[in-house]
Amino acid sequence: MTDAVKFAVLGIDHRHALMLTRGLLTAGAQIAGWWTAGHPNTLDDFRALLPDVRRADDRRTLLDDPSIDVVVIAAEVADRADLAIEAMQSGKDVMSDKPGCNTLEQLERIRRTVAETGRIWSVFFSERFRIPSVAKARALIEEGAIGRVVHYNALGPQRLYLNPRPEWFFDPARTGGILVDLMPHQFDNFIYLTGAGEVTVDSATVGNVNVPDHPGFEDFGEALFGAPGLRGYARVDWCTPGALPLNPGDGRITIMGTTGQIELRKFVDVAGRPGTNHLFLVNSDRCEHIDCAEFPTEDYYALFCEDVRNRTETAVGQEHIFTVMELSIRSQIAARRLAASG
Repeated sequence: MTDAVKFAVLGIDHRHALMLTRGLLTAGAQIAGWWTAGHPNTLDDFRALLPDVRRADDRRTLLDDPSIDVVVIAAEVADRADLAIEAMQSGKDVMSDKPGCNTLEQLERIRRTVAETGRIWSVFFSERFRIPSVAKARALIEEGAIGRVVHYNALGPQRLYLNPRPEWFFDPARTGGILVDLMPHQFDNFIYLTGAGEVTVDSATVGNVNVPDHPGFEDFGEALFGAPGLRGYARVDWCTPGALPLNPGDGRITIMGTTGQIELRKFVDVAGRPGTNHLFLVNSDRCEHIDCAEFPTEDYYALFCEDVRNRTETAVGQEHIFTVMELSIRSQIAARRLAASG
């Protein structure tokens, strides 16, 4: 394949549908059409993004079109696996919003479909692919700036924005729970930054600490995990304070090595330096702040398009995606729930 990749969008229930579509268009891909069920909150914005592209009446119209190479999926989380399987069985590669599925049964069916069809099932981990400070941290680790990595600690807060959230967002049966939803970012970064293999989850906790109107919802989650020679901890939540500048939250990663450590403040340096993508490096001879805003990141969208053309895995490895999603789902299954506070 040498022509531009052609894609369709199935499901725009999450606003990441806009981000994924823009990313592919910027990479030179061409949109052939889109379909979504019902009238999600994103509908007006998506139509404004693509004023000249008509909404398909039936998704099969797009799936049966042999000129379409890729299907982008940002539907309700519970529906993503079935849509991805249907797309792959129709001869399409898939780019899914994170998480790509929410149960082990769904993941196993996706694994089988990938093996049977030879199609690509890619999941977009936005807290790595578009974060320059993460790319810089990896480069420093590969240079030996902190010695051998022994511990990873991550904080992944998000901003709830209660009003625009649809009802399905608050239903763990539809989302899979907070660890399925948000922990993929942390497992992806853990493996990417440390090179960890054979990762296991030791314990996990979830709870609702501040959303009494939706008692089944989880706004707090944490997991303790590790790999041979490595330990890791991550906390995710929907508890970003209102006064924080408008970004997802005060996302941080601290990586401890045998001769130094790196701290990332991905979105904000609270009451400090302006801008995003701050990195702090301390080792035996350096103690410095590094502004990573202009550090080059791998272009996930362009690499994905090349993978579609060449049947390669340069954007992200298929087994890596399977591993990240399995760890996230297993941590959710193993999690104990915090008792509701008074």
